Amino acid sequence: MQAHEIDYQIFGEEMQYVEIELDPQEIVIAEAGSFMMMENNIQMETIFGDGSQQQGSGLFGKLLNAGKRVLTGESLFMTAFLNQGNTKSKVSFASPYPGKILPIDLTEFQGKFICQKSSFLCAAKGVSVGIEFSQKLGRGLFGGEGFIMQKIEGDGMAFVHSGGTMAKKVLGHGEVIKVDTGCIIGFTKDVDYDIEFIGGIKNSIFGGEGLFYATLKGPGTVYIQSLPFSRLADRIIASAPRSGGNSREEGSLLGGLGNLLDGDNRF
Repeated sequence: MQAHEIDYQIFGEEMQYVEIELDPQEIVIAEAGSFMMMENNIQMETIFGDGSQQQGSGLFGKLLNAGKRVLTGESLFMTAFLNQGNTKSKVSFASPYPGKILPIDLTEFQGKFICQKSSFLCAAKGVSVGIEFSQKLGRGLFGGEGFIMQKIEGDGMAFVHSGGTMAKKVLGHGEVIKVDTGCIIGFTKDVDYDIEFIGGIKNSIFGGEGLFYATLKGPGTVYIQSLPFSRLADRIIASAPRSGGNSREEGSLLGGLGNLLDGDNRF
């Protein structure tokens, strides 16, 4: 077992966090900004990349390993949390937006899991968080996840987060499911992933669902999210007050007076 063997518990429903219990000298790595709380015996240290090649790889190897993360939209640095005490201690990490945390035991996924960028939350020390290049031109040009996706490799526990409600689909050999490109959380390494044009002038121009969707072909397991962060952000931006502080509701007969009556007071 190369990765540290950690115990965990997930709390919450819509805004979840994962609590990880570390034995003495065990380490968990996490994305910057995901830390929630920790007990006194935990020591925090910033490291290059995911830490899986921290020992014996040299400065160039560390920089190369960390630099790959920039391509997936992540920081050059990650944070390692070490239990330096003599008893078990706990550290917790929180989801960045409403949704679910998905625990991944890489030993059950043949040592590799592919997910969309920015979905990785934390993992046991020894798990590698790298990049998965697409070799298909259409997928790279038109996929909602772009040319590059993340790959999580190793034999330990890793955690990714999703938006909204999560669906799990187990695909048989040759079975195909079509998904909105932004709704993919991740899938096992044997799943064939490609991009397909929706087709039809009305669908393309007036459908409002984009020009492409993802096709995933089994065998393998696919995890799907109901609310991608990009979709949530678009709704928030569309509903935000415009310049001058005017909101959408102020186009009514009551205008700003309506806000006073319904209790929406912005002073």
